Amino acid sequence: MKACAAIVHASPALGARFVQYTAEFESGGELGPTSAQRFVFVLEGQLRLEVDGRVSDVGIHGYAYLPEGLQHRIVATSQSRAAVIEKRYQPLASVDSPRVLLSSEDVIPSHSLGDDASLQVRCLLPDTMNFDFAVNTMVYLPGAALSMVEMHVMEHGLLMLEGGGVYRLGDSWYPVTAGDFIWMGPWCPQWFGAIGKVPAKYLIYKNWNRHPLAESSR
Repeated sequence: MKACAAIVHASPALGARFVQYTAEFESGGELGPTSAQRFVFVLEGQLRLEVDGRVSDVGIHGYAYLPEGLQHRIVATSQSRAAVIEKRYQPLASVDSPRVLLSSEDVIPSHSLGDDASLQVRCLLPDTMNFDFAVNTMVYLPGAALSMVEMHVMEHGLLMLEGGGVYRLGDSWYPVTAGDFIWMGPWCPQWFGAIGKVPAKYLIYKNWNRHPLAESSR
C-alpha cells in the first residue's frame, strides 16, 4: 500500500479463513497486488483499476473481483474508502477458475429473501461453482427481520452500510449501525432485525460452493 491505510476487521489471526479490511485511500493512494483472490467494493470516492494494460474506473457501489495471483494495481483518483475481502482460492478440477469481474451494485437486480418483500438481496458474484465465496448486499425496510435464527457451516464477514438494528449472535444481542463490522464463525446462531426510520443495509461475505473438509485441509 502507498498513501493508504487498512483497518483490518477479520483475519486468520482471529480464526477467520479470509481477510476483510476497510482500505482508506488518500488521493493518489495505491493498493498493490496480492497472492490471494480479492474483492473490492467502493464505499466512497473513486478507484482506478489497472489490469493487463486496461484501465477501468470504479465509483461508489462499484466493485471488482480479481482472481488469485492476478497482477493489478488500484489507485484512488480522489480520497476514497473501499471494503476489501481477500481469500485463498480453492480450485475444483471440474470447473475453470473465475475471471476478472467489474460491475456495480446498482445494476444487479434484487430479489426477496423467501417471500418477504421487505427484505431484498443483491448477489454481487455469480452463483456458479467457479466462485468459492459469495458477497451480497441485504436491505431491510424498517421493522423487517430474518424469519428465523440461522446456524450453518459458513462463516460471515458483515459490514453495516446504512441504518441500524439489532444483531443476535449466540445468546447475546448487539445494537449495530453504519460502520460496524461483525465476524461470525461457523455454527454461530445469528439473527438480525432492522430498527429505526430508514432501511438497514449491509454487505455480507460467506464461503460457498466447497466442502468444509476440503477447506480445512488448506
